[in-house]
Amino acid sequence: MKLQTNRLILRPWQESDAESLYKYAQNPNIGPMAGWPPHTSIENSRKIITTVLSTPETYAVVLKETGEAIGSIGIMTVRSEIHSARMTDSECEIGFWIGEPFWGKGLIPEAVNELLRYIFEDLRKTAVWCGYFDGNKKSKRAQEKCGFTYSHTEYNKLVPLMNEFRIEHFTKLTLEKWRSKKHENSVNASKSTIGQ
Repeated sequence: MKLQTNRLILRPWQESDAESLYKYAQNPNIGPMAGWPPHTSIENSRKIITTVLSTPETYAVVLKETGEAIGSIGIMTVRSEIHSARMTDSECEIGFWIGEPFWGKGLIPEAVNELLRYIFEDLRKTAVWCGYFDGNKKSKRAQEKCGFTYSHTEYNKLVPLMNEFRIEHFTKLTLEKWRSKKHENSVNASKSTIGQ
Protein backbone atom coordinates (compact mmCIF):
# COMPACT_ATOMS: atom_id res chain seq x y z
CA MET A 1 0.00 0.00 0.00
CA LYS A 2 1.41 3.38 -1.01
CA LEU A 3 -0.15 6.84 -0.73
CA GLN A 4 1.15 10.01 -2.39
CA THR A 5 0.88 13.76 -1.99
CA ASN A 6 2.60 16.60 -3.88
CA ARG A 7 5.81 16.26 -1.86
CA LEU A 8 5.51 12.94 -0.05
CA ILE A 9 5.13 9.20 -0.41
CA LEU A 10 3.59 7.26 2.48
CA ARG A 11 4.72 3.65 2.26
CA PRO A 12 5.51 0.72 4.58
CA TRP A 13 8.77 0.96 6.52
CA GLN A 14 11.71 -1.08 5.18
CA GLU A 15 14.81 -2.27 7.03
CA SER A 16 16.83 -0.14 4.60
CA ASP A 17 15.24 2.94 6.24
CA ALA A 18 17.13 2.26 9.50
CA GLU A 19 19.83 4.86 8.89
CA SER A 20 17.43 7.70 8.10
CA LEU A 21 15.11 6.65 10.94
CA TYR A 22 18.01 6.81 13.39
CA LYS A 23 19.12 10.17 11.96
CA TYR A 24 15.82 11.79 13.04
CA ALA A 25 14.61 9.52 15.88
CA GLN A 26 17.79 9.93 17.97
CA ASN A 27 16.79 13.60 18.51
CA PRO A 28 15.54 14.08 22.11
CA ASN A 29 13.06 16.71 20.83
CA ILE A 30 11.12 14.05 18.88
CA GLY A 31 10.38 10.77 20.69
CA PRO A 32 9.84 11.89 24.29
CA MET A 33 7.14 14.39 23.15
CA ALA A 34 5.39 11.51 21.35
CA GLY A 35 5.86 9.01 24.19
CA TRP A 36 8.93 7.01 23.21
CA PRO A 37 12.65 7.28 24.05
CA PRO A 38 15.21 8.53 21.50
CA HIS A 39 16.75 5.80 19.36
CA THR A 40 20.26 4.82 20.46
CA SER A 41 21.80 3.37 17.27
CA ILE A 42 21.07 2.39 13.67
CA GLU A 43 20.68 -1.19 14.93
CA ASN A 44 18.13 0.01 17.52
CA SER A 45 16.21 1.78 14.72
CA ARG A 46 16.35 -1.36 12.53
CA LYS A 47 14.90 -3.44 15.38
CA ILE A 48 12.10 -0.88 15.88
CA ILE A 49 11.30 -1.07 12.14
CA THR A 50 10.94 -4.86 12.32
CA THR A 51 9.03 -5.00 15.63
CA VAL A 52 7.02 -1.77 15.96
CA LEU A 53 6.85 0.01 12.61
CA SER A 54 6.07 -3.12 10.59
CA THR A 55 2.51 -3.23 11.94
CA PRO A 56 -0.30 -2.84 9.37
CA GLU A 57 -1.25 0.74 8.41
CA THR A 58 2.05 2.21 9.67
CA TYR A 59 3.83 4.29 7.04
CA ALA A 60 7.19 5.94 6.55
CA VAL A 61 6.78 9.59 5.54
CA VAL A 62 9.16 9.76 2.58
CA LEU A 63 10.30 12.96 0.87
CA LYS A 64 9.72 12.48 -2.89
CA GLU A 65 12.63 14.76 -3.72
CA THR A 66 15.24 12.63 -1.92
CA GLY A 67 13.55 9.26 -1.24
CA GLU A 68 14.48 9.62 2.44
CA ALA A 69 12.17 8.52 5.28
CA ILE A 70 11.81 11.66 7.44
CA GLY A 71 8.98 10.68 9.78
CA SER A 72 6.21 8.23 10.51
CA ILE A 73 2.41 8.18 10.40
CA GLY A 74 0.00 5.41 11.23
CA ILE A 75 -3.53 4.27 11.94
CA MET A 76 -4.51 2.46 15.14
CA THR A 77 -7.82 0.63 15.32
CA VAL A 78 -7.38 -1.31 18.57
CA ARG A 79 -8.56 0.32 21.78
CA SER A 80 -6.15 0.08 24.70
CA GLU A 81 -5.22 2.08 27.78
CA ILE A 82 -2.73 3.99 25.62
CA HIS A 83 -5.31 5.01 23.03
CA SER A 84 -8.72 6.61 23.35
CA ALA A 85 -11.17 4.50 25.33
CA ARG A 86 -14.01 6.34 23.60
CA MET A 87 -13.19 4.96 20.16
CA THR A 88 -15.83 2.74 18.52
CA ASP A 89 -15.29 0.00 15.93
CA SER A 90 -16.18 2.37 13.07
CA GLU A 91 -13.50 4.84 14.23
CA CYS A 92 -9.71 4.86 14.40
CA GLU A 93 -6.86 6.90 15.82
CA ILE A 94 -3.83 8.31 14.02
CA GLY A 95 -0.37 9.18 15.27
CA PHE A 96 2.54 10.92 13.57
CA TRP A 97 5.95 12.55 13.95
CA ILE A 98 8.45 14.17 11.61
CA GLY A 99 12.17 14.98 11.85
CA GLU A 100 12.99 18.38 13.35
CA PRO A 101 14.61 19.83 10.16
CA PHE A 102 11.16 19.48 8.52
CA TRP A 103 9.09 21.21 11.20
CA GLY A 104 7.04 24.18 10.06
CA LYS A 105 7.00 23.22 6.36
CA GLY A 106 3.43 21.89 6.28
CA LEU A 107 4.59 18.33 5.56
CA ILE A 108 2.75 16.63 8.43
CA PRO A 109 -0.60 18.30 7.60
CA GLU A 110 0.01 17.19 3.99
CA ALA A 111 0.60 13.59 5.12
CA VAL A 112 -2.31 13.66 7.61
CA ASN A 113 -4.75 15.00 5.00
CA GLU A 114 -3.87 12.19 2.59
CA LEU A 115 -4.21 9.61 5.36
CA LEU A 116 -7.62 11.09 6.29
CA ARG A 117 -8.76 10.76 2.68
CA TYR A 118 -7.71 7.10 2.72
CA ILE A 119 -9.39 6.49 6.11
CA PHE A 120 -12.71 8.07 5.17
CA GLU A 121 -12.94 7.08 1.49
CA ASP A 122 -11.25 3.66 1.41
CA LEU A 123 -11.51 2.32 4.97
CA ARG A 124 -14.96 3.93 5.40
CA LYS A 125 -14.43 5.01 9.00
CA THR A 126 -16.89 7.46 10.58
CA ALA A 127 -14.42 9.40 12.75
CA VAL A 128 -10.72 9.75 13.45
CA TRP A 129 -9.15 10.46 16.83
CA CYS A 130 -5.76 11.99 17.51
CA GLY A 131 -3.96 12.85 20.74
CA TYR A 132 -1.12 14.93 22.07
CA PHE A 133 0.59 15.05 25.43
CA ASP A 134 0.30 18.19 27.51
CA GLY A 135 2.81 20.78 26.25
CA ASN A 136 3.18 19.39 22.72
CA LYS A 137 2.01 22.57 20.98
CA LYS A 138 3.32 21.56 17.54
CA SER A 139 1.21 18.41 17.46
CA LYS A 140 -1.82 20.33 18.74
CA ARG A 141 -1.38 22.92 15.96
CA ALA A 142 -0.95 20.25 13.24
CA GLN A 143 -4.17 18.56 14.39
CA GLU A 144 -6.08 21.87 14.35
CA LYS A 145 -4.80 22.62 10.81
CA CYS A 146 -6.24 19.30 9.65
CA GLY A 147 -9.69 20.03 11.12
CA PHE A 148 -9.49 18.10 14.38
CA THR A 149 -11.33 19.69 17.32
CA TYR A 150 -10.80 19.19 21.04
CA SER A 151 -12.77 16.33 22.56
CA HIS A 152 -11.48 15.64 26.07
CA THR A 153 -8.46 15.33 28.36
CA GLU A 154 -7.33 12.17 30.13
CA TYR A 155 -5.20 12.45 33.27
CA ASN A 156 -2.60 10.06 34.72
CA LYS A 157 -2.16 8.25 31.41
CA LEU A 158 0.57 5.65 31.59
CA VAL A 159 3.22 6.16 28.90
CA PRO A 160 4.77 2.65 29.00
CA LEU A 161 7.88 3.33 26.90
CA MET A 162 8.77 6.35 29.04
CA ASN A 163 7.69 4.67 32.31
CA GLU A 164 5.75 7.74 33.46
CA PHE A 165 2.26 9.19 33.72
CA ARG A 166 1.11 12.19 31.67
CA ILE A 167 -1.86 14.32 30.73
CA GLU A 168 -3.13 13.59 27.21
CA HIS A 169 -5.53 15.74 25.21
CA PHE A 170 -7.69 14.09 22.53
CA THR A 171 -9.08 15.62 19.37
CA LYS A 172 -11.56 14.19 16.88
CA LEU A 173 -12.59 14.67 13.26
CA THR A 174 -15.88 13.20 12.02
CA LEU A 175 -16.62 12.11 8.47
CA GLU A 176 -19.24 14.89 8.15
CA LYS A 177 -16.81 17.57 9.31
CA TRP A 178 -14.09 16.22 6.99
CA ARG A 179 -16.48 16.30 4.01
CA SER A 180 -17.54 19.84 4.89
CA LYS A 181 -13.89 21.00 5.20
CA LYS A 182 -13.00 19.28 1.90
CA HIS A 183 -15.94 21.02 0.15
CA GLU A 184 -14.95 24.38 1.67
CA ASN A 185 -11.33 23.91 0.48
CA SER A 186 -12.43 23.06 -3.08
CA VAL A 187 -14.73 26.12 -3.18
CA ASN A 188 -11.89 28.35 -1.95
CA ALA A 189 -9.52 26.82 -4.53
CA SER A 190 -12.06 27.55 -7.30
CA LYS A 191 -12.43 31.15 -6.13
CA SER A 192 -8.68 31.71 -6.10
CA THR A 193 -8.40 30.24 -9.63
CA ILE A 194 -11.17 32.53 -10.89
CA GLY A 195 -9.47 35.52 -9.26
CA GLN A 196 -6.17 34.93 -11.09
